[in-house]
Amino acid sequence: MKHLHEIRDAVHTFVRLETAERAVVDSGPYQRLRHIHQLAMTYLVYPGASHTRFEHCLGVMELASRIYDVVTGPENQHADIPRGIVPVQGSHALVYWRQVLRMAALCHDLGHLPFSHAAEDILPANCTHEDLSLALIRSAEMAPLWDRLHLNAEDVGKVAVGTKHYPKPLSDWESLLSEIIGGDAFGADRMDYLLRDSLHAGVSYGHFEHHRLIDTLRILPRHEEDATKPTLGIEQGGLQSAESLVWARYFMYTQIYFHHVRRIYDFHLKQFLGAWLPNGRFSAELKEHQLLTDVEILCAIRAASADPHAPGHEAARRIVKREHFRLVAEITEPDRLVAADAAELLAGELRQEFGPAVVFLDSYTQKSKGIRFPVLSRDGAVEWSTVLSTTLKQVPTFTVEYVFVAPEHVNAARKRVAQFRRRIRETKEEKS
Repeated sequence: MKHLHEIRDAVHTFVRLETAERAVVDSGPYQRLRHIHQLAMTYLVYPGASHTRFEHCLGVMELASRIYDVVTGPENQHADIPRGIVPVQGSHALVYWRQVLRMAALCHDLGHLPFSHAAEDILPANCTHEDLSLALIRSAEMAPLWDRLHLNAEDVGKVAVGTKHYPKPLSDWESLLSEIIGGDAFGADRMDYLLRDSLHAGVSYGHFEHHRLIDTLRILPRHEEDATKPTLGIEQGGLQSAESLVWARYFMYTQIYFHHVRRIYDFHLKQFLGAWLPNGRFSAELKEHQLLTDVEILCAIRAASADPHAPGHEAARRIVKREHFRLVAEITEPDRLVAADAAELLAGELRQEFGPAVVFLDSYTQKSKGIRFPVLSRDGAVEWSTVLSTTLKQVPTFTVEYVFVAPEHVNAARKRVAQFRRRIRETKEEKS
């Protein structure tokens, strides 16, 4: 039998797996990801964005493997990192943890719900898709696969979900491995979704020099923190590639992920699920979780759109017939300078006039830019990226405040928006 298998990939050309690794790809929990859209209903706005978690996770495994091979090279580890944290070259431990990393990267999204992040807040309280991923990795169904690979399921699970979601503390080495997958600055997950999402959406915003970036990644001490604790950093020669990654993320969020029509489809999807699901929430039981994909939800949406008595009919109809709520106001910084709570005030007035059921306020403020990481300068010193890069200091955070109304009220609502803006500006001028 063929020992090494090659899978064609639109981003990385080839993804290679050994036979025992391919068995994980062929498992039921992983095959389910073929039917989970990476970007929920973004394909209704960008038709090419119909790619899935299946191919994304293959890409994350490929990138994580490349990062591991670079940063574990003995010449790429800083002298201040204590000996013994990184396994020595050629050791069984180095080979073992590479396999753990690959399988953790492959399985890190196993717990995703239908339509990925769009409906995550419809899980039971205190449950996340990471919890479900960990439970599936630990499950009896996958145990024989880990035995065949001679891997400990707990090692795969802790690296897959990382320090934020694993119930026990991770070692410095395990934390570093989980950072290779999901780190804010250089995680393989982020690199792949930016490259893949921009390719399928048909835009250039997510492109950056990922080959150069990976080649210059290093294991460095946490500058001005715990200098003995390893983290992913970069050589100064790769700083511009890191800058382009940060800007790619900014542009993808502002132009794709928070596109107003994409966001309103998320809203209608959650409306439907809240009415259609038992008790309005997804189940955290693994058996029930694995029975639901985008396919079952889409079938239910189509059926409900044709039946006025079906739970979630109104939201389903708006999705199927493209009668989604329309944007009537995007609150911008000039609006907020006039009235900090302009979005809430406007939405409140529109709800009072047209009714709360036909007005939706979508509000989001970016929590973290993820741009602070250690940089190994050409003279051997380690500095924070924000000290060496003036570009990274200038990457803005973003706030999105959209006000939507049902299409039958759009014209009247836009007149009210214009009146509202004139009124708050006149009030501001009078006070000043």
